[in-house]
Amino acid sequence: MEKFYGIYPALITPFNEQGKINEKALQQLVKLNLDKGVSGFYVGGSTGESFLLSVEERKAILEIVSHEARGKAKIIAHIGSIATDHAIELARHAADLKVDAVSSVPPFYYKFSLAEIKSYYLDIVNDVNLPMIIYNIPALSGVTFTSQNISDLLTDSRVIGVKWTSYDLFQMQRMLSENPNLTIFNGHDEVFLGSLAMGAKAAIGSTFNFMAEKFIHIQNLYEAQKLEEARILQDEVNQIINVLIRIGVFQGVKAGLEMMGIPCGDCRKPFRKLNLEEIKLLQQVLNL
Repeated sequence: MEKFYGIYPALITPFNEQGKINEKALQQLVKLNLDKGVSGFYVGGSTGESFLLSVEERKAILEIVSHEARGKAKIIAHIGSIATDHAIELARHAADLKVDAVSSVPPFYYKFSLAEIKSYYLDIVNDVNLPMIIYNIPALSGVTFTSQNISDLLTDSRVIGVKWTSYDLFQMQRMLSENPNLTIFNGHDEVFLGSLAMGAKAAIGSTFNFMAEKFIHIQNLYEAQKLEEARILQDEVNQIINVLIRIGVFQGVKAGLEMMGIPCGDCRKPFRKLNLEEIKLLQQVLNL
């Protein structure tokens, strides 16, 4: 199977004034990033407010992105849910749309055992003939994956990658070293360059929505062994990320896209709106 490589925006979900999916804005966002040369899209993940959407809304978003990007970039559908049946329903829909892979957070909230979490992933891949990318995001899921505790999943040929949203790059490197056929997708944009040094070849990120070109350039610089230039550019994006962390990453990404002419609306409640001071701070760091 062809390995995944490069930059994959974790797409936001634009909303209109009525709080419904803004299809035109989502189409604009996909085209913007295709023109920048992204490798693909991660659809319906945390950045897309997936757990604030209905199952039908999640399906509709994937249909819009698939229509715009199929044949032009890879599409990874996040189908994660607490309920296995809901995840399988979304995975079947993704298979109907012929996406390139599915991905899922582990089922959370109820503190499922590791055996139950493994069964969740196996139930999905046994039902749907699509590659699976496991989503390691311990800060939000409460589950920490290592190459030891999910070794049996990592050796399953249907599990082709891990989205690594953790600052523990040591564990990421060990997982990759022990499973060289695995694709590791860095998930923290602020340590992208460090993840490349540890062996990652791909990344899925929130800030890629509006500055994917910077990360494409970082990867190109790294591969050309222009490490100081790559470090300087990583510092530039980290100045922006530092502001996003202060004001709210998802709200800030949407606000940044608004400044670029793509109407994204607000994040769904209980996310709060940015105030004028926060918007001005973002404008300053983005030079918009």
